[in-house]
Amino acid sequence: MRVVLLLAGLAVALALPFFVYPVLLMTILCFVVFATSFNLLLGYAGLLCFGQAMFLGLSAYVTGWLLKSTGLSLELGILGGALVSAALGAFVGWVAVRRSGIQFAMITFAFAQFVYFLLLQSEFTGGEDGMQGIPRADLFGLVDVSDNLTLYYVVLGFTALAILAVYRVIHSPFGEVLQAIRDNEARVESLGFRPERFKIIAMTISAGIAGFAGGMKATVFQFATLTDVSWHISGEVILMTLLGGLGTLSGPMVGAAIVIGLNDELAQFGEWALIAQGVILILVILFFRRGVVGEAAALYRRLRNGRTGGA
Repeated sequence: MRVVLLLAGLAVALALPFFVYPVLLMTILCFVVFATSFNLLLGYAGLLCFGQAMFLGLSAYVTGWLLKSTGLSLELGILGGALVSAALGAFVGWVAVRRSGIQFAMITFAFAQFVYFLLLQSEFTGGEDGMQGIPRADLFGLVDVSDNLTLYYVVLGFTALAILAVYRVIHSPFGEVLQAIRDNEARVESLGFRPERFKIIAMTISAGIAGFAGGMKATVFQFATLTDVSWHISGEVILMTLLGGLGTLSGPMVGAAIVIGLNDELAQFGEWALIAQGVILILVILFFRRGVVGEAAALYRRLRNGRTGGA
């Protein structure tokens, strides 16, 4: 069943740009990777980072600067931005993991505000005007990605690689320890592990993946703005993760697709888009605590158990 669903999803992803605007699809893919990076922290490590946007936005600016100033190929520019975000994630993690809960969230939020101010004041970012004219450099120096359709398939491939990387992290001994820390940190420490080290590594990986998403987003839109670093984007990724299903691999993907799709449809209504997001979040918290994917999986298990019991 999983193989069939995977093949069906691949076929749909390959055909979609012929029916849906490719830039909208690439936006969804970028936020799928971004939400997956956040889910790795909150869903599997139990760390609420309320400054996840600083990794997305910083990488967008770094990727843009690299592509504009150094002539690097597309993949190297995106990788460079992701590595800078990963380094920032390691530093933020080193400072913040000694606290937990709301204190951890507030420390990450404070760092995010500092990064926002730093990017606002830096000359290379363009300040409030943002960084414009980011070139779509050739992939590997050979493949022209100036066309939206070609770039879509490149972004789709990058997204698949990012999701596969997170899957390997989750289903590794390291991922098992992360989930144990989330469930009972004191017990893990009593077994001889050092939870702080695992949290810092998780923060580094999460920041790097979020930076990877930011680099892709910068090349898709060919500009980077302070909006990508704002607290609003950090709040939006929380909504995506909770809506799709916290602690599930596919949940953030579904949540990102729903939120970006709604934003696109409601863009003409201005502030009503934010009101709709708030209403959705309230409904999810009250009635769909496991998210869309979590509730669907629970319903499937009940139906399967019912059929098994009847047989």
